[in-house]
Amino acid sequence: MKLPPWLLALGATLLVQSAASFMNQCLPVVAPLLTASTGVAPERIGNLSSLTSFGSVLFLMFGSAFLARLGPVRTLQCGAAISALALVLASSGQWNVLVLSALLLGIGYGPTPPAGSRILAATAPPRHRTLIFSIKQAGAPAGGALAGLVVAPVAAAYGWSSALLLAIVAGSVSALAISPLRRMMDSERDITRSIHPRALFQRHNLLAPVVALRGSRLLVTITVLSISFSMVQGTLFSFSVTYLTQRGFTLEQAGFAYACMQGAGVFARVFLGWLADRTGRPSANLTAQAFIAGALVIVYGLLPVDASLGLTAVVSTAVGFFGASWNGIYMAEVARLSPPDRVADATSGSTMFTFLGYVAGPSLFALAVPLFGWSVPFVAVGVQMILMGVFQTFVLIRLGRARPRLS
Repeated sequence: MKLPPWLLALGATLLVQSAASFMNQCLPVVAPLLTASTGVAPERIGNLSSLTSFGSVLFLMFGSAFLARLGPVRTLQCGAAISALALVLASSGQWNVLVLSALLLGIGYGPTPPAGSRILAATAPPRHRTLIFSIKQAGAPAGGALAGLVVAPVAAAYGWSSALLLAIVAGSVSALAISPLRRMMDSERDITRSIHPRALFQRHNLLAPVVALRGSRLLVTITVLSISFSMVQGTLFSFSVTYLTQRGFTLEQAGFAYACMQGAGVFARVFLGWLADRTGRPSANLTAQAFIAGALVIVYGLLPVDASLGLTAVVSTAVGFFGASWNGIYMAEVARLSPPDRVADATSGSTMFTFLGYVAGPSLFALAVPLFGWSVPFVAVGVQMILMGVFQTFVLIRLGRARPRLS
């Protein structure tokens, strides 16, 4: 029985998204062991997370030419190879090398949003577009959950550098598994597109992702909302394991709570994507979600010092459900609001700004922890999310609607 193209596309993008996230989340998961072995303060893991996000920004700035020339599948494979190399370098345990590996890890992750969107936008049935994009994006917390459940115990038993080998294998296997799909999904690649460094720095190439955002006011506003969400998610994913171990939990216990957070995001991305298709108002759904996510981040930061693992896991699950499940709806809206021939550029531009939130959130959080402890920075992150929800509400009211109902 021949599978429909959209199902093959979803399977390929979901696999790569999961593996990319698994590799990307390994450093935050082993952060307590990593920072201790390199002799730096625990909150310095935020600097590595910010560098990883900045690496993704670099790809999104310059990567459009590579995506056009190589095709989405080959670009995803190259990204997986770069991420695997980054983790090989990270296993050296030298802080200066870790800085470089974090940057490369972000560059390797960079192709995942635009390449995945290009593949799905060309194949997904319009009636189920948000759900399909959300299923693909569910691979991100799925990979993170696996990192918490698998990498943390292995790192505790055999050392954090040994645990990174699991992620290297996962990335390599995923890259090989999607090779048979190149003929179908890379058929429209532009072999005349130059990837010479001189061409990459041309004004047209640099501005293409940003220019593609100007086609819709709602596209701009949803990008602004995504920056706020990315600050929440980046902070939660970067610091949760370290935050919980600082409160007395073992690495395995912190990894379990982290897996609960990520696992909730898997289910929530699919469920909330389905709900957005049913309501026909994805932007309004995201705005309501912003208020709930912000409130739960505040609760997470104000957990009692003697909170049990059970209570911590419950709160982690709730904050993961609402704070790490916005991505699929957001990506589907960007694809829907973009002209068909500009989906990759618009996704690159919007995601580039979104990743600036991933850069800023962990960096500012790392600066705040030595001054205020752990609770105040979490509260600040939650408050900014709520304020952004208020702003977005006024924008939607001014537009007169969240967006036209989907047909």
